[in-house]
Amino acid sequence: MKTKLLTLALSSLMACAFVSTSVQADPKTPGTETGYSSIDVMQKGESVPLNWISVEGIKASLADKPPMAVGFDIDDTVLFSSPGFNRGQQVFSPNGYSYLQSQQFWDKMNCSWEAFSLPKTIGQKLITMHQERGDDIYFITGRTGSDCEITTQYLKDTFGIANMHKVIFAGSSKTVYTKTPFIKEHNIKLYYGDSDGDIISARDAGAEGIRIMRAANSSYKAIPKNGIYGEKVVKDSQY
Repeated sequence: MKTKLLTLALSSLMACAFVSTSVQADPKTPGTETGYSSIDVMQKGESVPLNWISVEGIKASLADKPPMAVGFDIDDTVLFSSPGFNRGQQVFSPNGYSYLQSQQFWDKMNCSWEAFSLPKTIGQKLITMHQERGDDIYFITGRTGSDCEITTQYLKDTFGIANMHKVIFAGSSKTVYTKTPFIKEHNIKLYYGDSDGDIISARDAGAEGIRIMRAANSSYKAIPKNGIYGEKVVKDSQY
């Protein structure tokens, strides 16, 4: 019975991934490797041939390095923010993605609906590890900014960040990687993100991009193929 239920759940998730219109805003950079989505990993386990790394492995790799600046994407990286985005779709563009071009939606999301975002376990583990090292933590999101925002305070309180920088709202573009200048400006050495654009943005800025797996039930479709650039993929990071 459990096997049957898991099969039905996976089938439903895959259907959602295939029928949903992609809302990826970054330019498209072809992958060099096969890549596997979170759904693939659910089906096959971590036996899939990805460049896996654990939080402990990242910590060990940094053991002889001094404190540095590290960066994080927000949505589907440190926060499961689908509740707010799903609400935005219902209110501003049912059955479509035009709500992502609505300043009214972004004002709601950034200024109040952020309170419904759920922290990801992997976000807490990585932030704790980097704070223990004395690293400087930045958050750079592809969201459209608003005159008000509660995201900075929400992240500070949720993850217990001692030296909190104001969240950088880089916006999005289909022609340029908007996060790259900010990663470069703050001399960020590691940047964590769930999208293909996060990995390329980091590399273009001279940083290492490390993949966080997007949860299979995220409202952000389609679910990306982790590892398509040969990047490191953090184990169990879909949670």
